[in-house]
Amino acid sequence: MSRAYSLDLRDRVVASVEGGRSCRETARLFDVSVASVVKWSQRKRRTGSAAASPMGWRNRPLRLAGERAWLLERLAVQPDLTLRAIQGELLDRGMRVSLKAIWHFLRVEQLTFKKKPARRRAGPARRGAPASAVEEVSGAD
Repeated sequence: MSRAYSLDLRDRVVASVEGGRSCRETARLFDVSVASVVKWSQRKRRTGSAAASPMGWRNRPLRLAGERAWLLERLAVQPDLTLRAIQGELLDRGMRVSLKAIWHFLRVEQLTFKKKPARRRAGPARRGAPASAVEEVSGAD
């Protein structure tokens, strides 16, 4: 993911436009795009600052925080519930949530589910067992 331009550069670009230069001239002078000059100037007029908006994932409050105790208890009783099963049970409780919200809740709670060894995928159909060593076949010691 790319980083935002520095606030120092943004302030100098906006000051140049406010000083009377055109957006195109300012863009050439500071080696940035014309669209950036226009957007930074608009943001400065609208908010009073040309600072970039926050980037990345934000720590929003979880939508399922109110159901935390019930969910943890439910998963303790039946730890192999699927996301869809949890979603259905929450819907029965009157709470409509997406699978992503449930996944996010489980991730924040650091609950992971490992596949059971008995449920491994089948091997390729065309491959048989590997050939045994020559010594084993011939019976030589």
